Amino acid sequence: MKVIGNRDIAGCFEKLADLLEIEGSNPFRIRAYRNAARLVMDLGEEVGARVERGDDLAAIDGIGRDLAEKIEEMVRTGRFPALEEKHREIPESIHEVLRLPGLGPKKVAVIYRELGVSDLDGLEKAAREGLVRGLAGLGEKTEAKILKAIELRREVSGRFLRVWVREEADAILGVLRGVDEGARLEIAGSTRRCKETIGDLDILAVSSAPAGLMEALMEYDGVEDVSARGPTKSSVVLVSGLQVDLRVVDEESFGAALHYFTGSKAHNIAVRRRAQQRGLKINEYGVYRGEQRIGGDTEEDVYSVLGLAWIPPELREDRGEMEAAERDELPRLIERRDIRGDLHSHTTASDGKHSPEEMAAAARDAGLTYLAVTDHSRRLTLANGLDADRLLRQIDEIDRLNEELRGITLLKGSEVDILEDGELDLPDEVLSRLDLVVGSVHSFFGLSREKQTERILRAMDHAYFSILGHPTGRVLLSREAYDVDVLRVIEHARERGCCLELNANPRRLDLNDTYARMAKESGVLISVATDAHRAGDFANLEYGIGQARRGWLCPGDVLNARPLGEVRKLLRETMGG
Repeated sequence: MKVIGNRDIAGCFEKLADLLEIEGSNPFRIRAYRNAARLVMDLGEEVGARVERGDDLAAIDGIGRDLAEKIEEMVRTGRFPALEEKHREIPESIHEVLRLPGLGPKKVAVIYRELGVSDLDGLEKAAREGLVRGLAGLGEKTEAKILKAIELRREVSGRFLRVWVREEADAILGVLRGVDEGARLEIAGSTRRCKETIGDLDILAVSSAPAGLMEALMEYDGVEDVSARGPTKSSVVLVSGLQVDLRVVDEESFGAALHYFTGSKAHNIAVRRRAQQRGLKINEYGVYRGEQRIGGDTEEDVYSVLGLAWIPPELREDRGEMEAAERDELPRLIERRDIRGDLHSHTTASDGKHSPEEMAAAARDAGLTYLAVTDHSRRLTLANGLDADRLLRQIDEIDRLNEELRGITLLKGSEVDILEDGELDLPDEVLSRLDLVVGSVHSFFGLSREKQTERILRAMDHAYFSILGHPTGRVLLSREAYDVDVLRVIEHARERGCCLELNANPRRLDLNDTYARMAKESGVLISVATDAHRAGDFANLEYGIGQARRGWLCPGDVLNARPLGEVRKLLRETMGG
């Protein structure tokens, strides 16, 4: 049985709350499930561990006896009967509709009740026939947005966020190690290369019990279909649609196999071409000169026989890494341990889930020495954005906290909305009292390329602008980037002396790897920031670092890989000196 984690439990509660809202249930009951989802995500410890210890979950503030029993049942059985029962009334496919941007439970409820639509195919048909625009609270613009969102969803069908794939991979690896604790297990493919979205999951193994590993994969909870089953390779498809391939290889071939199945295809072709030029052959079994096997036990073997340094998986895209390896000029890529602080976070003052003090403690526990509190500005009313008076009070609160905190320093900041005309959302007399300003676009995504670009450039020219937050506004597998000339933005950042953010939220990872590398080559510093809204979000630095490595970023390219004193100096320079 798959291990049920906090994210799974919270997801079940959110799904049930959505279904209850669609059917018009008691709002207090809906709120209880949403609150429970938030509480479970914010626990900081896997709830399964508490169940194993026999902890009383009902003692958790906000979790009553009924919810505690449901959580314990999910942990022990992997099932949530209340959700299963509700799916007998409202099809499970409705969740695909709910995931479309701009369609919350209330709008989906109208569509479901009035049109009987409960899946993407039905919604697309209804929208193309003009049936959606006539519904209360929707209209022609919403109908057009629905069609565009469905088109995007079709384009990314079969892709999964890396964070979700990693969680699934960790659960599967745990099951496999339960069969053979001495097995050598490695994730390969695009997951190992830290691609932002994943098509399928590749697992390599060296094991004395290959049949047991194959059987364990077949019996893994969540397997919907077995595509292939053999003594050394099996493939399954999970309920989510993710394909998982497990291969067992000989110890002496492990390095060659890991290289081969890590890819990318373009990189592997370049490697084989180089081998052929040297009279060699490279495949998943090893490196050969004629019939003689001359290497392949390790990946280092594979590259060494070709006169190359070992190439980090994140760079294996045939984008110059072979040439750099030949010249022994591969960069020393940024690592998680290089990150000293985080320059984008939210607290309960806006839409965060923890207080500044709690966020500081979590950041310190994550090994950070400084954290910028950057709650939203007033324009973002849905996120309870701060007006000038509230921000000034928060500034005083942070000054007070810094006198008490040990091992970490809070920086005073704000994530300030970039308005349609490029102005910032708060007055200069308030911004001047901050350590940094993260300027972000949260509205008017549909502006033309020229207007959107000019809007951002104008904001960057502001005297108190420090960092451009999530620069293209995309949400992976959900919302496309707004139309902006990123090259002009990068060049302007270089001229202005401000920084660009690489947002580490696994749903954003914005900048993408290509733009991150362009910024590096232009000499623009990058802030790898979590955009944390809860204590557990600092773990997302792992995903931001993966993206940064794909962009060839070194510690010197990353603003928050620097000590606090140097960061303060650089931020002062962006804030008008």
